[in-house]
Amino acid sequence: MPSRLPLLLLLLLLVAASSSDPISLPLRRTPLPPHPDPLHRLAALASASYFRASLLKNPHRRSSPPSATSSLFPHSYGGYSFNLAFGTPPQELPLLLDTGSHVTWLPCTSSYHCRRCASPSGNTITPFLPRSSSSAVLVGCRNPRCLWIHSADFLSSRCAACNNITSDCPVSACPPYALIYGSGSTAGLLMLETLGFSGRTFPNFTVGCSVFSQRQPAGGIAGFGRGAPSLPSQLGLRRFSYCLISRRYDDDASERGSVVLDPPKQDSSSGLSFTPFLNNSAAGADSPFSVYYYVGLLEIAVGGKKVKVPHSSLLPDRIGNGGVIVDSGATFTYMASKVFDPVLAAFVDRVAGRYNRSAGLEVQTGLRPCFAVPPNATDVELPELAFRFKGGAEMRLPMENYFVFADAAGVCLTVISDGDDVATADVAGGPAVILGNFQQQDYLVVYDLERRRMGFRRQSCLII
Repeated sequence: MPSRLPLLLLLLLLVAASSSDPISLPLRRTPLPPHPDPLHRLAALASASYFRASLLKNPHRRSSPPSATSSLFPHSYGGYSFNLAFGTPPQELPLLLDTGSHVTWLPCTSSYHCRRCASPSGNTITPFLPRSSSSAVLVGCRNPRCLWIHSADFLSSRCAACNNITSDCPVSACPPYALIYGSGSTAGLLMLETLGFSGRTFPNFTVGCSVFSQRQPAGGIAGFGRGAPSLPSQLGLRRFSYCLISRRYDDDASERGSVVLDPPKQDSSSGLSFTPFLNNSAAGADSPFSVYYYVGLLEIAVGGKKVKVPHSSLLPDRIGNGGVIVDSGATFTYMASKVFDPVLAAFVDRVAGRYNRSAGLEVQTGLRPCFAVPPNATDVELPELAFRFKGGAEMRLPMENYFVFADAAGVCLTVISDGDDVATADVAGGPAVILGNFQQQDYLVVYDLERRRMGFRRQSCLII
């Protein structure tokens, strides 16, 4: 009997470890600076969404400078953020939740400089201060984590002074990184730091200490994409989920949704629809496309009728282009012209006879189609937009998730494409559809990493 006690104790410890409570954190809409002209605001969000899509489709191409309208929102894409604490003692910062990238970084050091990154309230950005933390350590040049952002060939020459490839190099730090996003960029050094939230701590978390940024969120970005550097990978999460609060609460900063780390297992009995993650077979481990969460979109329906889009565009081709990804960091959904043009035509056809198309609103907002509606209308009837996925999952969007009132007399579809006038950058290649956060409002979205699938369920995301 005594010999069984250690085994019993081990089993009890394993059960306790496996039944740990999920961690739920408040997820707030990243506030945007006020602007008296709603059309200008809408054009800015469309422009920022376009440049975000441009970057996700062409990660190695340096983005052209955003147009004048996008500079209205230099700090975000209209995203959602939550607070994390780093360091010993902890320093708390708001980070943008981003499933389209996998590196987590912070504004860092008292010398941090950011061009056009001021917070919408006008407050000064508060950076993380490594000197005030006893647990901050730079990642060494020969630390394997340095390979998360640099190639082995590049490091072979830069780390020549280090002889032990399996440990931190005391002579040289990992070379600086430069990360380019749709609206700007950030640069700095990798460091190991203690991450903390909800009373738990995770030592040696690899995070970017950014010393310079341009047009980035005031508090940094939490990378939730696929890949070793991502927050889910570093914490060993089996699942994570988020519920994005409706944009109808844009004027109330106190309202919030939630992000949950390692929520309990759920199945279709809880009302969730599931679709498997797909692999982009042409995207190897070194490909920037390997970071994305691909899903199998089988059909797009407008007004209950299937839209004839090229099925080949909805799956990655032999060189990795095409396919459908889910991105919490983009505002409006992007569709390549081969997909968008028939969707546009379907909306125009099904609305014909009810509302007139408004070319003026389309020019001012960069969105299409836009329709003129009776002034101060509160009851507008428009065709339903639905996405049907592999595995039988279906997302039938409420109208507020794909149409927006541009002003008192018009509504516009919140989907952008290559043909929009908001930018001129080349966005050839890459994913054909990028499902943005505007279309994910008031949906519980579950990323089941353990079973390699995504689940979603429409519900109110407002935490009461």
